[in-house]
Amino acid sequence: MRVSVMIGLLLALACAAGASVGGLWKQKGAVRTQGVDIRRPRESAAALFRSKWFMIGWLAAVVAWLLHIGALALAPLSLGQAVISGGIVLVGVLAERFFDFKLKRRQWLGLAVLGVGMGVLGATAHSESNHTSYGVFALAGFELAAVAFGVACALSLRSERLREHQGILLGVSAGIWFGVSDISIKAVTSGDHGLLSVMGPWSWFGILCAVGAFFASARSLQIGEAIGVIAATTAAANMLGIVAGILVFGDPLGNDSLTVVGRLGAFALVLLALTLVPAPVRAEEAARDEERAKATSEASESSSGKPFGAADRSSDAAVAAGPRASV
Repeated sequence: MRVSVMIGLLLALACAAGASVGGLWKQKGAVRTQGVDIRRPRESAAALFRSKWFMIGWLAAVVAWLLHIGALALAPLSLGQAVISGGIVLVGVLAERFFDFKLKRRQWLGLAVLGVGMGVLGATAHSESNHTSYGVFALAGFELAAVAFGVACALSLRSERLREHQGILLGVSAGIWFGVSDISIKAVTSGDHGLLSVMGPWSWFGILCAVGAFFASARSLQIGEAIGVIAATTAAANMLGIVAGILVFGDPLGNDSLTVVGRLGAFALVLLALTLVPAPVRAEEAARDEERAKATSEASESSSGKPFGAADRSSDAAVAAGPRASV
């Protein structure tokens, strides 16, 4: 194996680790600040970035994105994407080793299944073509449908029946909007209209979706469970990109029946995994009590309203320790 490929795979592994630890750092910071309120975007963003741990996590995510670019530039797409996608399992290892989470057997099974499913999707990426053309109406219809689904997931937070799944649903919304932003970038870079393409509607739509995803992701980490939310966000973004490649950009599902069956099975594994990753539980009750007490104090000083139509501010104290308290 060439040295450049080895370096690329190491970058891919570092990318997976950076993305996982970045998400955990962002969650650690998000639960220590006021609730994100989409009606007050500037105040919410300022509060998040005043949090040391959220800022560190955000910077780690930026570094992971740069490592992602380097990995795919040096290593074959199939190998690099497989390592990055399958690296979601690292979030469990890092959560237990450095963030005082205690995962149970079912959670490890869910992360393993998710890693296998995402890894298979990445490993079969070599079968995809390098099509760069797309239909404007097909792209617009796909992105609008995806955004609408993300909005529906976010609005479902109003439902009491779905209260226990609010963090996951909002994490899915964030992942979908991140995915739409990536699809818009693909559309811009695949175009042949020069500056007009860069300054066109796809760029602005992608930026708008990225901003919405930022707030949705931060809020999902505040009201949900770190492991499940990070897994849901990552899986939603990656799967949407793969589906868009097939439906919009002309990538084949597979060049042979075995690849097609494998990719469909991988999609099913990812969906199954998201039902197997329950809320992580803090290993030490004392740490949980300390964070909950801190969050209660912060919540009493904050006057922000209900974000995304979600639970009221009094409920933030019950979830601010990271894992959701009993409801």
